[in-house]
Amino acid sequence: MQEFLWVTGIILKQTPIGEYDRRVLLLTKEKGKISAFARGARKPGNRLAAATNPFSFGTFKLYAGRDSYTLSEAEIHNYFAELMTDYVGAYYGMYFAEVADYYTRENNDEREMMKLLYQSLRALCAPSLPDPLVKCIYELKAIVVNGEFPGVPGDRKLETSTIYAIQYIERAPIEKLYTFNVTDAVLQELKEVAEEYRRRFMDRTFKSLEILKTLC
Repeated sequence: MQEFLWVTGIILKQTPIGEYDRRVLLLTKEKGKISAFARGARKPGNRLAAATNPFSFGTFKLYAGRDSYTLSEAEIHNYFAELMTDYVGAYYGMYFAEVADYYTRENNDEREMMKLLYQSLRALCAPSLPDPLVKCIYELKAIVVNGEFPGVPGDRKLETSTIYAIQYIERAPIEKLYTFNVTDAVLQELKEVAEEYRRRFMDRTFKSLEILKTLC
């Protein structure tokens, strides 16, 4: 009898396979980052069509094969539909998913990274928070979660509010990350610090980030 399991997770990306199928990359609470095939997900009206779109968050029923998983059912709790109608917001979300893909591994405990991605996608949907601020917070906290964060840079003269913001991002629980706003001057300094740390600690070119730079 074929074994199956339910996992809670977020779709990081999906890739067309053959004429009707999709391969999805999932960040899950139980298994870390895993890939799965969704048979027939590209057929019109298929019950897995919407559930396999990027950013879909929910529970997924998987069958374990010898080399991969097969997705058979999904119960989606949040599609982040706001990002599907916001071209720029969608690219921010894709960039966040790329960073999560970069940092996570299969069978690792990736609950903090999954929580960070989920809360950051929610923040992108909040009109009160500017997307560039959400991006800075996400980048810096991702480095914190990965255990590489060096603290406030000592070689820069920063505003007191910028120092406080960096310290808050480092120490605050993920659920309370997106509870503040900043002035334009502080945001500019946060952008510079986040850019410096991203280049230092993320050894990769992110395709969605390159597109974002042409849009913003």
